[in-house]
Amino acid sequence: MWRGIFILLLFVVAAAVEARPRQINPIPFAHEPCSVLDGRPCTPSYCSPLEPGPCIPEIDYPYGQNLQLTIQSVPSEADRAKYQKPDHDLDTIGDLFAELRSCWSPPSDNMRAGMQMSVRFSFNRAGGLIGPPRLTFATSGVPAETRTTYLNAINASLNACLPLKFTGGLAGALAGRPIAIRYVDNRELVK
Repeated sequence: MWRGIFILLLFVVAAAVEARPRQINPIPFAHEPCSVLDGRPCTPSYCSPLEPGPCIPEIDYPYGQNLQLTIQSVPSEADRAKYQKPDHDLDTIGDLFAELRSCWSPPSDNMRAGMQMSVRFSFNRAGGLIGPPRLTFATSGVPAETRTTYLNAINASLNACLPLKFTGGLAGALAGRPIAIRYVDNRELVK
């Protein structure tokens, strides 16, 4: 009889402990996870009926596995600060992007308004290129001579910046990762 009461008491205590709300908020920057019955805005999340506890929200991080950058020949007033060359060793991806933007010098001859060209390449730990940049996109309907002029300008601009001075942490994080840059020539042509 006492054994039955003791087991019943254990079940009651275990149920009381299980019923207490959790103290740790696993989603500190979100409001609440979504529910089918909620009529208010919520944070999208990944859930499973087999996992206990609240769901963890899906977060769109600013940088993916493929680092992408757009460089304009004439930056807007709002973006001018992003085109200033850093005066220190490159420690963040933002520093790297500012350095690459400051290196760009568009061609002065054989230019075309609205020309866009994308290249893809990787850096080694020492701040040099791993192979030449590979052309991945060029504006359609552009003569081969114009494409060659822009590709030569891209290669010359990148080579003028090399080797980049990375900090140890950024060098380890970037080495071998692909970087895709889209160059946009948004200069006005004078006729």
